[in-house]
Amino acid sequence: MTIPTCIPRRVVTVAAAVAFVLSWSSGFVAAKVATVDGSMWTLLLWRYLLLAVVLIAACAATGALRGLRAADLRRQATVGAFSQLGYVVFVYASVAAGISTGTTALIDAVQPLVVATLVGPILGLRVRGASWAGLALGVVGVALVVGSQLGGEAPPLAYALPALAMLCLIAATFIDRRRPNDLPILTTLTIHVAVVVVVLAGVALATGNAAPPVSAAFWATTAFTAFVPSLAAYALYWWLIRRIGVTSLNALLFAVAPTTAVAGAVLLGEEFSALTALGFVVSAAAVTIVLVAERKVLTASDDRPKIAA
Repeated sequence: MTIPTCIPRRVVTVAAAVAFVLSWSSGFVAAKVATVDGSMWTLLLWRYLLLAVVLIAACAATGALRGLRAADLRRQATVGAFSQLGYVVFVYASVAAGISTGTTALIDAVQPLVVATLVGPILGLRVRGASWAGLALGVVGVALVVGSQLGGEAPPLAYALPALAMLCLIAATFIDRRRPNDLPILTTLTIHVAVVVVVLAGVALATGNAAPPVSAAFWATTAFTAFVPSLAAYALYWWLIRRIGVTSLNALLFAVAPTTAVAGAVLLGEEFSALTALGFVVSAAAVTIVLVAERKVLTASDDRPKIAA
């Protein structure tokens, strides 16, 4: 992703963060809409098939896959299996089981706290006090946002599904960050999507859910989910990881839950109370604390005297 030099770095980062939150949140709402009348396997298969065609064509035009090392292919195939296949399937299964979009987003939003707990020993990074404070405050915020949505009709065991989705994305992030990844985002996403298509095709064919309906609504939903939560959200996710780091990016996921709650209230008629609004404010404060702390660390690092070689 090339950034025009005339645009300040901070403006680009903030704009990307906002776009990430909105596009990631849209995935929860789309999952709810998509699983009302049809099989999630049908929509997921054609969503990723459509995206695969676009990405492979882009790679062919740009030569993005040229010189790809086997080790990078294996590692990114594993990352894609967790980040795209595991995460998305479990989110869709959660919503299909009757868990509300807000509750699914809440459980998913616990991810940054888990990442912050493991990031030191696994990635060898230090998590500062301000980050811990922001992450803890974020837990309170998202709990307030979706607290009134808990206790729905979904069976108790179904609540393990969004937790599994969260763990899949954590696993993908750790695998990707354990070694430097210098592959272009286009190459990375193409590998991820190709893995998903192979698995989903097998599942859809085995369950008799491969044939798509002819309705315009299905194809509109398919196109939206292919290019917004699949392409835009994941491209921003991996780009922002390289830009602002694991802790700061995952702190942004705290903003996904209240954003999803607002969208659910407006589009799906889910409850939006004063408690929801309070949780949104608390979550926003939590994100601000973490991002400001990260910015100060980066600024201090840039200001240190450089030692000539």
